[in-house]
Formats: sequence, C-alpha cells, structure tokens
Amino acid sequence: MTPIVSIFRNPPDGGRGFHRDMRVRWALEEVGQPYEMRLLTFSEMRRPEYRELHPFGQVPTYEDGDLVLFESGAIVHHIAHKFPGLLPLDPNARSRAIMWMFAALNTIEPCISSDGAGYLPVRLRELSSKLGNADWLEGEFSAADLLMVSVLRALRGTEFLENNPNLKNYVARGEGRPAFRRALTTSAPVIRSA
Repeated sequence: MTPIVSIFRNPPDGGRGFHRDMRVRWALEEVGQPYEMRLLTFSEMRRPEYRELHPFGQVPTYEDGDLVLFESGAIVHHIAHKFPGLLPLDPNARSRAIMWMFAALNTIEPCISSDGAGYLPVRLRELSSKLGNADWLEGEFSAADLLMVSVLRALRGTEFLENNPNLKNYVARGEGRPAFRRALTTSAPVIRSA
C-alpha cells in the first residue's frame, strides 16, 4: 500500500516547504518510497473524521495501511527504521543519529519557536562547534540531518545563520539534495481529503 501524507491545500508559506509535512515528504523522497498526498484546508483539519487521524487537527499525518501516525519527528523516525538509507548501519552511529533527531526537535527547534530566554545564539554556537567542518552530523547524511536542516531552514536570511557560516552551508547542502528538491516540487498523486 502507498503511504498517504496529509499536507496543506494552500500552505500559508506559499509552498516554500517550511511546514512540517515537508520533513515527511523529504524522508520519503530520500528512501525512494512513493506516496500520495491528502490536501487539506484548515476547516477540513477541524472535522471529526480528520481528528480521528490527528487529535490536534494539524498536518502532517502519515497513513500506511492500518498504521496512522502524527508528529513529523515520529513519522520520520518510522520511515528511517522501515526503509534503508536514513540511519547508519553501525548500532552506535545509529543511536547517535537518533539522538540528533531528538536534539533537532527538542533542543534547537524550541529555541527558534520562542526564544524568550535568549538561548538560540548559544545553542547555535554549540551546534556549529559540534558540526565543525563536517558535511553531516554523523558521517553520512541521515534522518538527523534531515530534521536538523528542516529546523534550521526557519533561520534562512537571519543573522543567526550568518553568524554561523558552517550552519548556513549545512542548510544549503541539505536544500541542495535531489530528494529535498523533489519533495519541494513533488508531483505525488493527490487523493481526496479525509
């Protein structure tokens, strides 16, 4: 069965790929897994039948047979475990990549979303120091990089990335991946809303 990913019918960002469904589509493109898209309006996301899939009435959801998931990090984690190509084979490297997936969503993204305490510059310096001159966080590109780049994209054109050139280049490398480009301009089949 072909997985179904729910996305905005008319994305508020104008289709620039800044919504969390992009993470899921990018992961599916990286592993070469065909998928279908369910385009939803905000009113359709509030309907009871959609709330059965996503209790918070947001996007994305991921439907694959009788499995329904929400939360982009959980979906990317599932895809990375189900299909080869997004997690290292070495058990320790695999665990570190998963650790960085959590760091992207639990340490970096909250600082970007609401930086009331001013932690963002500190966290970015720490991330920049860890990345150093490496292309990716754990050797080869992985789900860790997919999520971290997705999170950092929100800072494009800001002093935060300008002050951390290796992170700016890191984001550019991620956005330059063919799978990212395909996800951004995808022509995946569209199905009717839930």
